[in-house]
Amino acid sequence: MRSNDLVYLSFVRHVLEEADIGYVQLDDHMSALEGSIGVLPRRIMVASELIERARLALGNASLTINK
Repeated sequence: MRSNDLVYLSFVRHVLEEADIGYVQLDDHMSALEGSIGVLPRRIMVASELIERARLALGNASLTINK
């Protein structure tokens, strides 16, 4: 999933951590380089074998993840 909303991303990370689902957050440095004006969204990636578990965990928390 990708977003410019830092609070939303924090909640997504929290939900994934609580569900014991490993993730990687990408584009933190690129966002900082562009001045943190929100042009480049940050991405949260999970392994393909964990995507269904991630969707379920995020869905239970009323969040969605892009396909």
